[in-house]
Amino acid sequence: MFKTWWKHTALLLVTAMIFTACSTNGTGGPSETQVNKETNSTKTTIGNGSEGAIKLTITWWGSQARHDATQKALELYTKLNPNVTFETQFSGWDGYFDKLAVQSAAGNAPDIIQMDAAYVNDYVSKGLLGDLSSVNTVDVDPSLLESGKVNGVVYALPLGVAALGMVYDKVVVEKLGLEAPNYSWTWDDYYNFGKAAKEKLGEDKYVFADQSADLVDYTAYQYSMGKGYIYNQEGQLSIDKATWIEYMTKQSELRDQGILTPPDLTTTDRELDPQLDNVINGYAIARHLFSNQVGSIDALKEDTYEFAALPRGTEAGGWLKPSMFWSINAKSEKQEEAKTFIDWFINDPEAAKLLGQTRGTPVSSKILKAQSSTYSPADQKSVEFLNQVTPDAQQFEKDPTGYGNFKNDYKLIVEKIQFGQYTPEEAYEQLLKLANEYAADAK
Repeated sequence: MFKTWWKHTALLLVTAMIFTACSTNGTGGPSETQVNKETNSTKTTIGNGSEGAIKLTITWWGSQARHDATQKALELYTKLNPNVTFETQFSGWDGYFDKLAVQSAAGNAPDIIQMDAAYVNDYVSKGLLGDLSSVNTVDVDPSLLESGKVNGVVYALPLGVAALGMVYDKVVVEKLGLEAPNYSWTWDDYYNFGKAAKEKLGEDKYVFADQSADLVDYTAYQYSMGKGYIYNQEGQLSIDKATWIEYMTKQSELRDQGILTPPDLTTTDRELDPQLDNVINGYAIARHLFSNQVGSIDALKEDTYEFAALPRGTEAGGWLKPSMFWSINAKSEKQEEAKTFIDWFINDPEAAKLLGQTRGTPVSSKILKAQSSTYSPADQKSVEFLNQVTPDAQQFEKDPTGYGNFKNDYKLIVEKIQFGQYTPEEAYEQLLKLANEYAADAK
């Protein structure tokens, strides 16, 4: 879906890096706007400007780098619009949607919600997300915008585009004298790298963070084996039994060989956490990563990491996806104010400078052209990551209605394989039962 979009924006990117970037003047959104000549940022007047104080609640997940950049953008918005302040709620990924589900059920969800593709259909089906169709998206490619639509209505506005691949510790790889992972390596290369690295690492260090309980990893494997997406066109689970058992059996072998992190380290692993991420803390060399996370991991250990594609089988395994979305609470009394903010967030050049690529490559082609010439080395790496994965990227699909929490229960089943409580065959039977339950709930 996004290959055409990214090829188009990549061309803009190259052009902008050759010529002096042009800046934009404003959003032209649903509210009156003017340009602050000192900051080149768009001042947004909500209503006629005579209303009293407005407090918008806003929630997001992410790394410290994303938190810091977002806070700076919110401060700029308040500076431009002194009557608008924000009550912020932010966290890591773990538990984010559990908390949001409780808030939504209680009727006190935030006005502005960072949303993930896995949950869009679920939240829309329950009437929890508002219509964002009035937000100015003239510079957003229609194919990318489509990812946030349900029945033709925009309920989730994409904030960036990201590619799925891998990160590895180049310092360790060079020290061990290993051939580094790359953007064209195969599963055989992956297994050979794991064996060679383990022989040199010794007993207490591991090659790959075990992410086999993450549904993302198996989805990529099934894609790479030419078996298609894990859901079919009817919205039903379509995990190929033979492929899944093959994958889980191989993961168990790698675990037994000390190539994957052991269960006790795996269950405490937290992606991009300085203390708990098993690659950052030195227990493992490599793990999967999205391109929009390049800046976050680089900020933790500068000039330490390089990037690669996920291994290939008969096809590529990785894909492009909207990194995340902004949505608005359908029950909020401040929906218009929330939409005005989102319009500014995606279209304003000064906001874009502050945000960088903390949510992926910007969705506005005008912003991309204006900002690309000033990208940091980490941002340039992120763009290169995207450029390398894009030509063979698999099709992105939103999770079907009813399956928003499926990956959490999937994780619990696979963890029992990791701890030796299930064989892959036994786990697959549990997976089928789980899928039947989700299918029944979806109906």
